[in-house]
Amino acid sequence: MAGPSFPKLASSRVNSLISADLLRRLEQLQLLAVRRSKSSLKGERRSRARGLSVEFADHRNYVLGDDLRYLDWNLLGRLDRLFLKLYEEERELPVRIFLDASESMSFGTPTKFDFARQVAAGIGYVALCGFDRVGVSIFPDASALRLGPGEMSPEAAARGALRAVRGRKSSLGYFQNLNTLHCGGAAQFNAALRRGALEARQAGVAVVLSDFLDPEGYEEGLKALVGRGFQVYAVQILALEELNPTAFGDLRLVDSETGREQEVTFGKFRLSAYQASVERYIQRLREYCKGKGIAFFSVASTADLGDLLLRQLRASEVWQ
Repeated sequence: MAGPSFPKLASSRVNSLISADLLRRLEQLQLLAVRRSKSSLKGERRSRARGLSVEFADHRNYVLGDDLRYLDWNLLGRLDRLFLKLYEEERELPVRIFLDASESMSFGTPTKFDFARQVAAGIGYVALCGFDRVGVSIFPDASALRLGPGEMSPEAAARGALRAVRGRKSSLGYFQNLNTLHCGGAAQFNAALRRGALEARQAGVAVVLSDFLDPEGYEEGLKALVGRGFQVYAVQILALEELNPTAFGDLRLVDSETGREQEVTFGKFRLSAYQASVERYIQRLREYCKGKGIAFFSVASTADLGDLLLRQLRASEVWQ
């Protein structure tokens, strides 16, 4: 949706996430929702509720006590019967972003987490400019970030503030809170998505930003969101070093989340086998998402943010 620019954003901390030029282009977009919003809060999204709006929906027979201002006088003149005009009430669209902040997301140059925060910034900004409600669920949870009884670290406070954001005036705080986040711990991917699905008061749009490399898999978590009625978008973010590693020889590999070590000899033959395994994994994830009606994107952390937000997501009708 077109709207005025916010010049203050250009000189703020937002520059570390997303450029002012890209922000101005994102302001022109609006999220598309296949399922109409069922939220009870006013917004700019059409819902099935009948109310007072500019969008005509239907007629119904007049009954004693109805507001005469909504009579269709044209039909009265043609049919000599009283009908009341009904309009579609505009409601906001709940947008939930699931952001993987596990230790594995700290890998890469730039890191997978840095790129994930940029994507979260872009998607959240489009939603806020459209007066939709944005909530960011960061996993793993922030229980370890509490300093003591009644105390909370800056990151824990930022996570709390990101759970419910509304209105484009909240954009600056939204970006600053995203900037405060850090990686750490094991992902607990399925548990986080199941919990998010259960906690949601209304289903809306769910965007999952992760490397999808949790040893426990991803199926149960995504299935929980779909079952709850969310329109789901999955964005897999991998480091360039994961897609095309450059290290060869005798290596000691350390799992960033569990600390487990494994010694391997990595030659050019192993490289080809490794790349084939990565491609098969991505393809399995893509096929699983397709089978569940989930729009899937796989990008490197070095990808062009503007290309993902302005071309790929628009081509897949995430927004217009």
